[in-house]
Amino acid sequence: MEEKTFLNMTFVRPAYFYINGFYDFPQGTYFYVFMCFVYVITFFGNVVLLLVIFLVRALHTPKYMIVFNLGVSDLCGSTALIPKLLDTFLFKNRYIAYNTCLCYFFFVSLFGSMQSWTLALMAYDRFIAICFPLRYHNLMTTPAVSGMLGFVWLLVTSVIGTVAGLINRLSFCKSFVIQSFYCDHAALYSLACNSAELNQQFVVFAGMVIVQMLWFSMV
Repeated sequence: MEEKTFLNMTFVRPAYFYINGFYDFPQGTYFYVFMCFVYVITFFGNVVLLLVIFLVRALHTPKYMIVFNLGVSDLCGSTALIPKLLDTFLFKNRYIAYNTCLCYFFFVSLFGSMQSWTLALMAYDRFIAICFPLRYHNLMTTPAVSGMLGFVWLLVTSVIGTVAGLINRLSFCKSFVIQSFYCDHAALYSLACNSAELNQQFVVFAGMVIVQMLWFSMV
């Protein structure tokens, strides 16, 4: 009983983290203003793309389903990262709540990974169109593309959610200063005072499985 109480007392979950990235970045204000401009262009560009695909019935094809998914991922990913980045460094709000930090990590990683997977699906779509043009419409059907996109969303959400859950099991007693520009996974688990070996092993294992899946899907 005493040992259990001691373990509970030594488990440290900070109320806030301090994001320390870009602390000595020269002329940083101009960069952040430029990032704000980039975000506005990205936001409206993706909104226009999504509206065009949604409203033009001729674009309701499997290929443009993938393009639509890329637009959603890019829009959500930019919204998850850049506004908080500007708030952190342009307006000097470097403290971030513990739960907010985990959510920040989850959504940035989720939509960033989805952009990569969607680009892989676009490459696969072009591969089929170029190498098997006569079978393209039989292979890249609406149900097939919907199934691939659904599988990718489920896979990425499960992996990133598991990684975030593994971070939540760590005790942070070394430092509360994150040496990155956002709540990065490596920067977070490096602050833990208990073993982060499980976090490292899972990331390596998940990476190997994903690479193998991509390889076999191409073969």
